[in-house]
Amino acid sequence: MEQPQIHNTPIVIAHRGAQFLYPEHTMEGYKKAIELGADFIEPDLVMTKDGVLVARHEPFISGTTNVSVLPEYADRKTTKMLDGVPVTDWFVSDFTLSELKTLRARQSWEERTHEYDDLFEIPTFEEIIAFAKANKTTSGNPVGIYPELKHPSYHRELGLVMEDLFLNQITKAGYVDKSSPIFVQCFEVSTLQYISARSDVRLIQLIGAAGISSNGDLRFSKEDGSYDPEGQPYDFILSKDARTYNYFTTKEGMKFVSTYADGIGPWKPFVISYSKTDEGEVEMLASTDFVALAHEQKLEVHPYTFRKEDTLWSENNEGITEYQLFFEAGVDGVFSDYTKDAVAARNKFLATND
Repeated sequence: MEQPQIHNTPIVIAHRGAQFLYPEHTMEGYKKAIELGADFIEPDLVMTKDGVLVARHEPFISGTTNVSVLPEYADRKTTKMLDGVPVTDWFVSDFTLSELKTLRARQSWEERTHEYDDLFEIPTFEEIIAFAKANKTTSGNPVGIYPELKHPSYHRELGLVMEDLFLNQITKAGYVDKSSPIFVQCFEVSTLQYISARSDVRLIQLIGAAGISSNGDLRFSKEDGSYDPEGQPYDFILSKDARTYNYFTTKEGMKFVSTYADGIGPWKPFVISYSKTDEGEVEMLASTDFVALAHEQKLEVHPYTFRKEDTLWSENNEGITEYQLFFEAGVDGVFSDYTKDAVAARNKFLATND
């Protein structure tokens, strides 16, 4: 198949804010990412006990806040089933917003700077929208937001319905159609279909995998063949739909996505995978037909996540070359922890392909 051609300027999405520097999902991190040239900021959304959307990567928060060292919340540690898997931690759904506001964010990466730990609050989605509406990107455009609804089935099982609250908030903010500076993403299909029936904003179907085989093929279940939440939409599990995320890589799957969404957000190896020898040597493989199939259905492709610590895609390259590989494969945007690198790579790519 011919190499897909890029059909617009790739966007740079600040993954969880300026995560390389500040703790993820803080207003300070979002502001820094915009200063560094991001087009969109990405808040992952979960719900509090009193029904407020806040920005955390997961419903559990011991790795991203100081909750574990606060004695007043010691009894909140509990075990819940998250997408069919037991998790023992502190959960946002067991805290009111006022209680969450007493916590402070921490850097989740051990090897990144921790000088800003325990300084910043957990922001609400409303606060993030207000920031985006009040500011411009370095290119003078409105600050784009790229919210992800995290684990909606999990929240629904707790009696917390995300979709209607989310729709009310974005509609009130004026995000109503495809010209609005917003993409809405989710791993669960039914949530996106629900939003699609009630709003014209742009939607992105996220897809992942359970792992990579030594030859570069993706796996969508555990090695023993059992269910892995990384390889299949959890709402499919609940509805006994056997399709895994592999389905979305096919022409049929792309057509299906185009009935309710405007793009796909794949884990990087869906676009460019790698093989490993028994000795641990890594070889980059040729780009797949993923982008071309998506573009045939007029779907944008925004792969995740680009970060310096992830050397598998850049082991044989220098600096920002990894971005160049994906831009050359035709992707329409990238999720990056390192906004400055992504912007520089995008600018270099556009200059050499002018």
